[in-house]
Amino acid sequence: MLKQFPSLVLAAALGSCITLVFQSGFSTSDSPHRGKAIRAVHSLRNASPPAPRADIDFREAARRATPAVVHIAAHSGAPQTLNEGRNPFRFFYEEEGFPSPFQDLIPREGTGSGVLYTSDGYLVTNYHVIADADRISVTLSDNRQYNARVIGTDPATDLAVLKIEARGLPTLSIADARRAEVGDWVLAIGNPLELNSTVTAGIISARGRNLDLLPGEGAIESFIQTDAAVNPGNSGGALVNTRGELLGINTAIASQTGWYAGYSFAIPANIVQRIAEDIIQFGTFRRVFLGIDVSELDAAYARELGLDVAQGVVVERVLSSGSAAGSDLQAKDVIVEAGGRAVRAVPDLQEVVATAAPGEKLELRVLRNGTPIDILLQLKAR
Repeated sequence: MLKQFPSLVLAAALGSCITLVFQSGFSTSDSPHRGKAIRAVHSLRNASPPAPRADIDFREAARRATPAVVHIAAHSGAPQTLNEGRNPFRFFYEEEGFPSPFQDLIPREGTGSGVLYTSDGYLVTNYHVIADADRISVTLSDNRQYNARVIGTDPATDLAVLKIEARGLPTLSIADARRAEVGDWVLAIGNPLELNSTVTAGIISARGRNLDLLPGEGAIESFIQTDAAVNPGNSGGALVNTRGELLGINTAIASQTGWYAGYSFAIPANIVQRIAEDIIQFGTFRRVFLGIDVSELDAAYARELGLDVAQGVVVERVLSSGSAAGSDLQAKDVIVEAGGRAVRAVPDLQEVVATAAPGEKLELRVLRNGTPIDILLQLKAR
């Protein structure tokens, strides 16, 4: 079951700035400063205006990305789950039929989206789209239809890799989601409400969101938050940038009703790529295990530790097994960088670890009593 969250209340304010230019008066026409003042005003009046910014054009990105997004129908004889729609942070896939006391007689059909990952038929989607399915069918944007088989899943990241028997399929270039910034334009592409190949636009409104949405101790959450409109059926579809590159897999929405209400959340493409490659090659995701218990640093905790920073991840305990065992990492060390990336909160650290592989080395920068220390870890699998 997903955790319940209070409703979200958001407000925005728009202000305007007015710049006033004051010109000093002069008592005599032969003031030595008057000519300079006139020339200054004259130069401002004759300055070339800034070049107008070109309108953002989403057409090319939509043209490139849409053919790589598929419709998924997951058929199952499993009972339907009751009243899933009241959770404000809910997965969004669509189920046909209504709850009934005769659930064991009603087949369930969930529909969602997926993204073609390789030209020979591997594709990625959300685990919750195909969970417990007896049969999965995939329909391409050109209406070709295939039966799909599950190659592997990772419920802790809500990802799954499927395979259809086809070749020469369109795919997307994968963007470095770590370089995406708040305010960047994005497109969400999927099949909401049975409306195939639907494109909506918005911006990245936050990064590194941890919603405590996914179950399990090894859950990895570092969602990209956007305001691109998504609805039931978008789950597993593509979030792309204005170049048509894959930025993430759309996974959840913030809603009291189960329909779009302002914010959606996507798994970053770097995490998707790392997990998909492992599943294709090994059949499972080889998850790195740091072997530490952590908490987030805040202003009060920073004062307690005598630090002048209030962002980071505090190591509470180093376990006897895991990548940190035997290293110089200690309790109350505050991790502020990992792999050369700033660590402001737990999702930042999770994202770095999720994209690393067992056998690699990871350099951490920690603050110990306010002194920066670099620690190198040899990464081990869970």
